[in-house]
Amino acid sequence: MFGAKKKTTENLYKFDRGKGKSAVGIIVAIAVLVILVSGSYYSIQEEEQAVVCTFGSPKAVTTPGLHFKIPFIQTVNKVNTTIQGFSIGYHDDGEEDDAMMITSDYNFIYVDFYAEYRVTDPVKALYASRNPEEILKNIAQNCIRTTIGSYSVDSVLTTGKNEIQSNIKQMILDKLEDYDIGIQLVNITIQDATPPTAEVENAFKEVETAKQGKETALNNANKYRNEQIPNAEAEADKILQDAEATKQERINEANGQAARFNSMFQEYAKYPEVTKKRMFYEAMENILPDVKVVIQSKDGNMNTILPLDSFVSEEGDSSTTKTGGSINSTVNAQTEDEQVEE
Repeated sequence: MFGAKKKTTENLYKFDRGKGKSAVGIIVAIAVLVILVSGSYYSIQEEEQAVVCTFGSPKAVTTPGLHFKIPFIQTVNKVNTTIQGFSIGYHDDGEEDDAMMITSDYNFIYVDFYAEYRVTDPVKALYASRNPEEILKNIAQNCIRTTIGSYSVDSVLTTGKNEIQSNIKQMILDKLEDYDIGIQLVNITIQDATPPTAEVENAFKEVETAKQGKETALNNANKYRNEQIPNAEAEADKILQDAEATKQERINEANGQAARFNSMFQEYAKYPEVTKKRMFYEAMENILPDVKVVIQSKDGNMNTILPLDSFVSEEGDSSTTKTGGSINSTVNAQTEDEQVEE
């Protein structure tokens, strides 16, 4: 009786043990299946690219969406392809050792830059170098110090910033092309440029203000010049035109006088005496109207011969009239005698 009971107990134990092993196996199978299913696909976002490595051979996957892979055989690494950036020279802890540089005129200056880059080849970005961002930062620092060292402190602080940025960017692009690490520089800009001390910084600000004042004065002077030059040119043209008109008038007048003189000379050659008298009379006609002739008689009476006064005058005594008539006759006789003598 006891033997049968012991045998039954052993059978139950074996049954329970076999049932437990089956349950464990099922659980393990389910876990493996879950792992295989969950590791057989991956998704890529719009701003990402993936690198699938199969037995050590990488391959880029650039299409966004859901993709499948072989679990435990293929590995996937995702790479951010958006524009990223880092600062050079400025740190949150306040240290600016990287920002201190020396210019071509041996002046110290703090210059802060900000560089932007993006991944162009995810395979090279992952496997061509250990840390491509650090390599880009070292290249940028080298190019920045080389470029800043070839410019004066005035150019770095004021007018040469755009040219400096352009030269640095081109140098970095050339070196990245040689290194070929799968990233590309998008842009690099000067965030700030200041002298090492407050006194020097204030002095440079005053210099900058003076330069701006100079530019303003030059612009105002150029504006005034541009306004005055057309007026001066117009006035000069008017003076030249007036001078030309006066010149032509004088020439015409001289030509007319020369023609008149030649005509008179021709008449004089034909009739010298008549022409001489005519010229004399014409001269007298021009002279006598402006001459006032006054004759005093022996008895003290005064008479004006030329110019002739108005016929309407106050009444005078008859003796004065007679004396005037005799004087006129005498003057006319003397004039005729003088003409005959000539």
